[in-house]
Amino acid sequence: MSRSRAALGAACLSMTVATAQAAPATSAGEQVGLTAGYPLPTGIVVAVDTFTAGRADRPNAPDVMGNIPFVVWASPYRLFGGQIQPVVSFPTALIGTRNPAPLPNRDVSAMYNPLLASALAWDLGNGLGVSYLLGAYLPVSDRGSLGLGLDGTPLLPQAASATLRQSFAATYVGDGHYNLTASLSYGLTLDPRARFGGAVGRSLGPIGQADGLGLDLTLVKRFGRFEIGPVAYGSLDLAVDRRDPLYRTYQKTGQFAAGALVGYSFDRFIVQVYLARDIVARQTRTRGGQVQDNEETRGWFRLAVPLAAPSAGQAAEAGSRPLVSKD
Repeated sequence: MSRSRAALGAACLSMTVATAQAAPATSAGEQVGLTAGYPLPTGIVVAVDTFTAGRADRPNAPDVMGNIPFVVWASPYRLFGGQIQPVVSFPTALIGTRNPAPLPNRDVSAMYNPLLASALAWDLGNGLGVSYLLGAYLPVSDRGSLGLGLDGTPLLPQAASATLRQSFAATYVGDGHYNLTASLSYGLTLDPRARFGGAVGRSLGPIGQADGLGLDLTLVKRFGRFEIGPVAYGSLDLAVDRRDPLYRTYQKTGQFAAGALVGYSFDRFIVQVYLARDIVARQTRTRGGQVQDNEETRGWFRLAVPLAAPSAGQAAEAGSRPLVSKD
């Protein structure tokens, strides 16, 4: 599994207790520790589950958590010489409030939009690989609610719209003792005036959405079964149309975090743990107009398990490929 490849779909969480604000559909940090640019052995099926939890520094900041399970299949099919790797993910978002007395606390959870995608991964030789993922977060999830206001503030405002995801990754594994990976994800909001369904959705009206970028960086060295090294990730909302009344009070989000990863490869599975701290994060304003700091410390735990191993014949790569082929 030293060359395992994955592309995640994730719930990137935001508290919309201030003016209009949403977060990128693809969570920054979700691809840290993965060899996202390198193809898997042909025929293997890998299940990966990543749990993350974090809290901002400000007083009474909530615990913001997410669980990101996904499955990827390294198919025997190829397109333009790249291995076709279908991916499916069903993320979950969780928030635990930490309100000052006498306000009650709540634990809230919601399913995020599922991701259906497929990647093309190329082995360029000498331990270098690149990949391109194309997929979409489908707007079929529960909006969730923080219970604020007459109709409830959506837990996941960005879930109102379908989002087209593209990810570009490059990975260097060398002889299998390294993982140097950079992964850039672009999320395109398909409906910038999206709204949730039903009576609540009609009452809430359209919810402001922004396209977003995410960058995940990994620099890990393996020592036998152990791996250790620095990691970093960041996200950034792109420009919105301020002429649209819906976006006049839209608050952009963005941050960049750095930390470290430790992992261990067991006989049947791989465990990774990493911790990161925001170096910088965009400030926002509360409903009362107060400036709010958003720097947070976030932890991640990942478990990767192969569900099916490639056969000896599948593992052998053919020397020449047509435009579309099967191993």
